[in-house]
Amino acid sequence: MRIRRLAECPEFIGGDDSILRELANAATEERGFRYSIARALVRPGTKTAPHRLKTSEAYYILRGAGRMHIDGESAPVEIGCFVEIPPMAEQWIENTGSEDLTFLCIVDPAWCTDDELV
Repeated sequence: MRIRRLAECPEFIGGDDSILRELANAATEERGFRYSIARALVRPGTKTAPHRLKTSEAYYILRGAGRMHIDGESAPVEIGCFVEIPPMAEQWIENTGSEDLTFLCIVDPAWCTDDELV
């Protein structure tokens, strides 16, 4: 059994300027899975840089409110929204609320810097 606490995961700035804590990544750990999962945070009034991933990605909104942009389309997102992002789609998210926008990023196969185009 493996349990990882978010507070024990180092915080870093992603290529898209989001604040990340990676919980698991099959590309950097020898595990029996293919995906990566990270908690992302975008401060109020800010947005991530437009970017593309060579892999598929999904966001699950945990806290806050924002607007998701994918390949020229945009829609509001809030707690409980699940967003599917296809490979090579131009994407970015903006925080339109007054509190931190917090979400899980699930990438399959696992995220690595070489797969991200900013």
